[in-house]
Amino acid sequence: MRRHRRRPSSEFGSDSEADEAAGTMKCVSCRDEYEPRDAGTCRECYEEASETEEELKREIEDLKSKVSFLRFWTPFDHYHHRSTPCFSDIVLVASDDDSGKPASNPVPVSAHKAVLAFTANEFEGVPLSLTMSNWLASRSPVFRAMLENEMEESLSGTIKISDVSYDALRAFVNYLYTAEACLDEQMACDLLVLAEKYQVKHLKTYCEKFMVSKLNWESALVNYAFAHQHNAKNLLDAALSLIMDNMDKLSKREEYMELVEKDPRIVVEIYEAYLSKQVNTAAHKDSPSKS
Repeated sequence: MRRHRRRPSSEFGSDSEADEAAGTMKCVSCRDEYEPRDAGTCRECYEEASETEEELKREIEDLKSKVSFLRFWTPFDHYHHRSTPCFSDIVLVASDDDSGKPASNPVPVSAHKAVLAFTANEFEGVPLSLTMSNWLASRSPVFRAMLENEMEESLSGTIKISDVSYDALRAFVNYLYTAEACLDEQMACDLLVLAEKYQVKHLKTYCEKFMVSKLNWESALVNYAFAHQHNAKNLLDAALSLIMDNMDKLSKREEYMELVEKDPRIVVEIYEAYLSKQVNTAAHKDSPSKS
């Protein structure tokens, strides 16, 4: 809260009052006047600047992560890949249609092996500043293993992706090229499953952030079970926090009874977390305050 707020000098009606006002200090941000002992940046402006700084730091980290994910090859790398048979073109095929049934006439999604899976290559005598790194990071370790080890997918030039629709597969491949996706809640779930399966960590984090931003009490339990199944820790923690804030309503939800029947261990886990929180809260209240 702002303290010792003084009126601007223009509001004073006499020379003596103006002289008194001459001893005040102004916030360098909002220009409000304060007593000399409160000189500097006022609390509100300082907190706002701090929040802005944190937001900018997060944006910078997100951009760095995106650049790192999209890192392709330098001209030196391109010369090597151009002469490497392993990195010829490839197609991916969704074996299911939008309804989850086997697709009768699947439409292929074109891609490049070099995007699905980089190999690690070292260039002797090339300055690090030119190559950025002697090692090329992988988009997907799973795809890399398929393409480098002469598995069926590498030899045939086709990778069949099960349990995914064409739209989700196309969005997945597009993300490998652009690090961007147009998400709704269903697409975020589909892409997170693919990201987990093929170990595309950047995409998994991207989907989790979106799902956490859309989280509410109505979807908390379903999302908790989903996150539990696909090792989505950020989503898991956010959903659990929301559930524990509404424990009095938990057993009344239809999803709760379904979860009790299908996977009771998750329900037990929720209650254990809630009881642990209650014990910690009680212990904190009972502990003597520090002098």
